Amino acid sequence: MTSWVGRTAAEIAAAVRDKHATPREVVSEHLARIERLDGRVGAFRTVRAEAALAEADEVAARGDLAELPLAGVPVAVKDNLAVRGEARRLGTEATPDTPCADDHVTVARLRAAGAVVVGLTTMPELGVFGTTEGAHGTARNPWDTSRTAGGSSGGGAAAVAAGLVPIALGNDGMGSLRIPAANCGLVTLKPGPGVVPAGISDGDWFGMSENGPLATTVEDVRLMLSVLADTEFVRRDGPTPYRVAASLRSPIAGVAVTKPYTAAVREAAGLLMKAGHQVRRADPPYPMSLSFTSLAHWTAGTFVDARGLDRRQLARRTRVHASVGRAFLNGVRTGKGREALRRHLEPFFAEYDVLLAPALARRSPKSAPWHERGWLRNVLANTNYSPMTPPWNLTGWPAMSVPFGTLPSGAPCAVQLVGRPGSEADLLAVAEQLEQRRPWQRTAPLD
Repeated sequence: MTSWVGRTAAEIAAAVRDKHATPREVVSEHLARIERLDGRVGAFRTVRAEAALAEADEVAARGDLAELPLAGVPVAVKDNLAVRGEARRLGTEATPDTPCADDHVTVARLRAAGAVVVGLTTMPELGVFGTTEGAHGTARNPWDTSRTAGGSSGGGAAAVAAGLVPIALGNDGMGSLRIPAANCGLVTLKPGPGVVPAGISDGDWFGMSENGPLATTVEDVRLMLSVLADTEFVRRDGPTPYRVAASLRSPIAGVAVTKPYTAAVREAAGLLMKAGHQVRRADPPYPMSLSFTSLAHWTAGTFVDARGLDRRQLARRTRVHASVGRAFLNGVRTGKGREALRRHLEPFFAEYDVLLAPALARRSPKSAPWHERGWLRNVLANTNYSPMTPPWNLTGWPAMSVPFGTLPSGAPCAVQLVGRPGSEADLLAVAEQLEQRRPWQRTAPLD
């Protein structure tokens, strides 16, 4: 009997379209794996077992089954996006346990493409921090369950890395897709504004937050992104030589990047050179003010999201984060800080097509009740391990995390690819060349 667990979304959809598998078979296998393994991983806040099987049967009965790009593919959805019939809790007890009447547009597009939502994934409260733990559970890295999966799309990343689902839908406001993807050995792409509908929260963190895919292959990222964007991202035929800048520097002054991540960049740069790209060692001119700009936007976004919620039900670190953000709100709303950063970095991206950089500065923190610890301790832990991602939310430019190599612990390492506006297809092409030349193990060995 063929097992569909561990297969890619593209493989599953092709098999269902060709009647080599039924949606119910595929979904049932993944639900069984969730029941068996999620107690160790903590990927899901809620699993929609009965509803998912019913929806799988509905997909099988569709007259357009043979044309569905995600026919019968199980998908997990982050708990800050509306799923019809399920509560949207945002990782906190401060939100009502009231079922949503409608799907978020991205969820609706996945379902229209034939995907089946099997559950909603764990996330830190209001998606604030780069570790995932709180009232609704703790998401651990399936490759090393002593470590956090990262955040804030940590549950989705853990689910895909553990083979509980082949793809997951998350979002990224300061690195919330790329951070857990880098920890868990996944591919992800944070698109630029307007590519995929946002609508994640009130104002989408001033336009910095974007929805995007978590997957184990570049092909699945391209497939899912095409569905989410309602625009096909066509695979390029033949290599296009890009001007690639390889940078080892942290954007945040005083934060060091550890050897495994700098080594990954050097090795990836060598592979891209052999592939015919023009690769040079070059650092973006990050301004000294970047740490302040990042903190101001990070905290102000939380202040906006926390308005209207019962503060007594929020964790102390969230309350403090929101209180700090109140002071920055008016300045952040002007957009001047983000525009100044874009102007400062645009000449660099006129000279280079792609930035190759570490995805993280160091491995993720220990899996622990970080939501019970102080605000400053959380901010320092987040900043020291994940300083690489925020600049590209501030600029709004597309960025990817791509697995590359391993850490001394055996957990995955990763690099980040960044491009100018509209370069999503270019980043996918470069990521695919890295994948072809340095394939990675797609699923953590939990069995």
